[in-house]
Amino acid sequence: MHFDDPAHVARLLAELRSEHRDLDLAIERLALATVSDQLQLTRMKKRKLKLKDMIAYLESKLIPDLDA
Repeated sequence: MHFDDPAHVARLLAELRSEHRDLDLAIERLALATVSDQLQLTRMKKRKLKLKDMIAYLESKLIPDLDA
């Protein structure tokens, strides 16, 4: 992946944030269902956490190094 290109990172961040938001809504709907699939719910929550970690990583890539 090209994490050196800020424009690419910004586009990827937007996609990941959108997927994270969508997962959040899907998890909420599934949790409120009278008969919910716990395995599906667990998988969705794990995916959401992975997305959150990737978003944090990419956001840190956008911050310039100040070690100079």
